[in-house]
Order: sequence, then structure tokens, then C-alpha cells
Amino acid sequence: MTDAGELSRWLAELAHNYRWTWHPPTRELFARLPAAAAANASPCTRVARVDLTAVARDAALVAAVQSAHETLTAELAEAPAYRSIAYFSPEFGLAETFHQYAGGLGVLAGDHLKAASDRRLPLVGLGLLYREGAFHQRIEGGAQHEYYEPLDAAAAGLTDTGVRVRVELDQEHALVAVWRLDVGTVPLYLLDTALPENTAETRAITNRLYSGDEEHRLRQEIVLGVGGLRALRALGVHPQIFHLNEGHAGFLALELLHELLASGVGFAQALASVRGSVRFTTHTPVPAGIDRFARGSVERYLGAWAHRHHVAPGTLLALGEHPDDPPGVFNMAAFCLRIAGRTNGVSRLHGEVSRGLFSALPGSKDITSVTNGVHARTWVAPAWQQLFDGALGPAWANGDPLSWQRVDEIADRELAQARTRARADLVARVRACSPQATFDPDALTVGFARRFATYKRAALLLQHEQRLGELLQTADRPIQFVFAGKAHPADHEGKALIETVVGLAHSAVGRGRVVFLPDYDMGVARALYHGCDVWLNTPVRALEACGTSGMKAALNGALHCSTLDGWWDEAFDGSNGWAIPSVGLSDPAARDRAEAAHLLDTLQWEIVPLFYADGGRAPSGAWWRRVRHAWRTLGPRVTAARMLDEYADRIYAPLGGR
Repeated sequence: MTDAGELSRWLAELAHNYRWTWHPPTRELFARLPAAAAANASPCTRVARVDLTAVARDAALVAAVQSAHETLTAELAEAPAYRSIAYFSPEFGLAETFHQYAGGLGVLAGDHLKAASDRRLPLVGLGLLYREGAFHQRIEGGAQHEYYEPLDAAAAGLTDTGVRVRVELDQEHALVAVWRLDVGTVPLYLLDTALPENTAETRAITNRLYSGDEEHRLRQEIVLGVGGLRALRALGVHPQIFHLNEGHAGFLALELLHELLASGVGFAQALASVRGSVRFTTHTPVPAGIDRFARGSVERYLGAWAHRHHVAPGTLLALGEHPDDPPGVFNMAAFCLRIAGRTNGVSRLHGEVSRGLFSALPGSKDITSVTNGVHARTWVAPAWQQLFDGALGPAWANGDPLSWQRVDEIADRELAQARTRARADLVARVRACSPQATFDPDALTVGFARRFATYKRAALLLQHEQRLGELLQTADRPIQFVFAGKAHPADHEGKALIETVVGLAHSAVGRGRVVFLPDYDMGVARALYHGCDVWLNTPVRALEACGTSGMKAALNGALHCSTLDGWWDEAFDGSNGWAIPSVGLSDPAARDRAEAAHLLDTLQWEIVPLFYADGGRAPSGAWWRRVRHAWRTLGPRVTAARMLDEYADRIYAPLGGR
């Protein structure tokens, strides 16, 4: 019999490494553990409360624990000894049990780390540890209300490295703790100011994600950038490449410059050297999405730095100037463009938009693009993964084109069974949340889930409410809609959109066939990706940088229906989903009504008839042929493995070597 102490160690190591988020055998193992914990508890909580005696008596369970631990140990033995790439991001979405992400930027960052682990890329992650994380959402009276939950470090699997660094903030020094999370073979270090040695105001710097006033954000970004580099140095990690996932960590350039200036290098030469090592990914397609700070605030926080290095404050502040901004503004995107040797957007269209958005800045013509991708093993339902592994081989998850060409080997019956199980799970979740919803586990199900920003037009369908009602009332070919998403606490227009959609769900028009699922997170998203037949995306064209939710849905066999924005602009081939035409009208209201009419036409005359073409209550053979074509054309394009390969070959390598 295996020793209980050894079992405990194996389980703890499995729970503390977020590889469990994309390793099905480990996830299944945690679900089987005899533990006094809720079914949705984090693995660390389940392991802490496990009945080791019961585990030790179950030979099959012991064998599963040992096998999972052996495979993890083997992967860690292949981890790079030297970390040449540091990936900075303000948020990381790794799992719904670790609420340190607000949306697509953080989930993309999490997928980036997971793919880097799969590829054994010599990468390390840097972020902030938010003691209350991002907000949770509660719907009361049809309106969004926010609340926060304190972080449980033990449940999250965090390890205190014991490293402490100091960061100058105006007239005080913030003491910053460094925590570690393992994401497969990639270490992620998170910075925390909630220490008793700090003042109450300084402790609050890392309290919440994307909350607080402008000064709070500025202090967060100084800690992330300057503190992040100091943490790496204290840990003995010396990367060659510094990758900024958005501009929030741009101030790390100050610490890089400090190291060079302190050694006697001149400012111009030091700046050129920094450009050789910094890489900037912008996710911003509109000026309003860029971090801007009052020049006076920036000068107050960075003035001591400039004085120490005999650099005129104006020289430093000029790096953040953008000619389109009013006087007295420090623009973080402009700053990052000037201190980065290479800048990229996150889709081909976004690359074009970025070159225009920053055209007044030097180097804007050189902005390139790497289209985002999603970590397949994290997002694809277990039933689909089992089918793909059997028919396509394991390389499908890496976007291997030859693997995806074999999707015809999967029979319609197998596809229908996988979809039916996933849709039934989604319908069960819907009914548990909204008992009044008369959702049908066999009906055509359309999903819409994302941040409720106005440009994403969540309520576009309501432009023609009567026509939508007629579509929803069709009894022989039913269609139902699931919505989910959050609005930023300060975005009152986004909150109004949520009220509109919730109102539709409770109206006579919705008739129980429209539902809004509250508290959108990675778990809700996964249920939607697995269970929906169609994924709906309706942004105003050129305002969506990429939009990876549709990629996740597509890998799960959902057909994408979207305006030609973000990644869909380059991936749509006319048959692997549907495109909502963009109408070139100067009046936004007229444009929205016209595009809503096109969307309803597509739903009524193309999508619904194709789904029910065989006359039954299951997807038709023609539907599955279209899904297979979507897999063949999109499977090789939408994975994070493909994205990481592009970064390694086109972005990281030219700057500092792979």
C-alpha cells in the first residue's frame, strides 16, 4: 500500500501546478477524490480536505494519482533551465477558481503561459496579485451589482517566495512581496503590496483589478513594471526579452534604463538598448482604450528617477506624448511604442488599425500583427477531446493542419452525441439559474458572452424586436439564446445594455427562450462554448482587436456568426460560418438597424433552415458538413500553439534569440 505521506505529497504537487487546468486525467482525478469540499472547490482545497485513508484503500485511485504525478514530474524535468523571455501582464486568467482576470486580456495571458509550457518555451510570467481580484456580478432587479471576495492564498496554490523588493512611490517606498504559481513548466510571479509594513494606502495598491481612480492605476502600473523587474533580479532571473501584454507594465523600461544609466551609459544609448529587448503587444483599437495619466502625476512619481539620473523631466515625459492628446497628458501606449523595439496588434485587421491609430508616432509603419489563439486543451470539452484524440491524433491541439484534415473520419452520430451531452449540460445550468426559462436540450442554441461594452452591441437583435419575437416563437424549428457578460463598474452604458438583455429574457418576446447567465467567468464561458451551436459576435467593425471567444466556440463545433472584425476578418472563407455585413452609414443608429436586419436575415433564412434541414430535432447532415469544414479551415489557425510559434519565430527570435 502506498504511504499516506507520499500520496499527500503527490496530490499537493498536482494541485499546486495549474497544469491541471488542461490535463484531463488530473481534473478527473480531483473530481474522484473523497474530500469534504464542494464540487466546485479548487484542487488545493479538495486535496487539503481529502480522506487519505480512503484514497490509499482504492488501488485504482492510487494508480491514477501516481500516473498523473509521474507525467507531471517528467514534464517538469524538461523545463528550460534559463528563462530568456519575461511576459508582463496586468491580469492572468488561469481558472475560474483563481479570480485574477477581468476578461479577454487576462484569459489570453493565461493561454499564452499554458502554450509556452506545452512548447517548453523559456518564458516566465509577471503580474500583480489582487487581494480581492476582479469583481463578481449579481443581477438584482434586472441590474448589475458588483461584489468582491477576498483571495484565499492557500486555496489558490500560491507560494510565498520570501522575496521582498522596494518600489519608490512619490514620498514613500512600497514593500512588495513576490508570490509564485506554477503553470506547467512556466513560473508565474505575482506582486503584492498588502504587507503590514506598508501604509494602508500602499497596501491597497494591489487590492482590486481595474478599480479605483487614475492615481491608483498609476501606482499599480509602477509596481508592476518597476517592481516586476526588481523581483526578477532578486529571484536571479535575467531575461533577454521583455514582452508587454498591453501597456500597463511599460514602466519596467524605467528600471531597465536605470540599470544602464547607473553603469555610465548615456541616455540615448540606454534607450536604444532597451528598445532591443522590449516587445509590446497592443490590444487597443480605439483611443479611448488607452491608459492616460495626468502629466503632473507622472512627473511627481517619476521626478526622483529623473533627478537621480540627471535626465530632464521633460525628456522623460516626452516619451509619453501623443500629438492627438490634449496638453498635459502622458499616454502609456505612446510611451510603450517609443521604448519597444517591436510592436504588434493581435489580428491582421487590428495591425492595420494600429498603424493608423498611432500614425503620428515614429515607427508606427512597422507595427505588425500576431493573431491571438486559444489554448485548445483548456477550452475544448472532454467529449470533443476524446473524439479528436482518437480520430485526429493528439497534434490537433497544436493546430496541426494534417490532423484537422481527418475530421471526416468522425461520424455524424458521434458528433451529435457529443453536442447533445454538452448542450444538455448547458441547459441544466440555464434552468438552475433561471427556472422560468423553457430551454430545450435539443433546440438550436446561440451564445453571446463577452464584456458588455457598447461597441460590442449585445442588444443588436432588439433593433427589430417584433421580428425577433416571431423568430423565437417558431415551435417546429426552435431557437434559443444564452447571454452572459459583465460591464465595468464605471461603465453605465454597458450596465444599461445588461438591463436591456435581462429585460428581454423576462419579456413576452423572450418567452423563456432568452436567458442571461450572471457572474460570467471562465466556468460559465466553458459551458457556453461546449453547449452552443452558434457563436454570435456583433461588434462595430474595426473596434474589436481580436475576440477569442469565437475561436474557443469554433473548436467545440459551434459555427461562428460575426461581423468581419478581429480574427474573423482574416479567417472567414464564405462557408466556415457566417459574416454579418457591415453597413457604411454615418448615423450609428441607422447602421445598427441595418446590420441587425442582416443578422436576422442570416438567422431566419440560413442558420435555422440549415440546422433543421433533415426535418428532425437534431443538427442536419448538412450542418455537420459545415462544422467539419470549419474545423478543417479554423483548427490550424486558432490555437495558442500556432500563436506561440509565431511569437517565437517572428517576434522573440529577432530581438534576442530563441
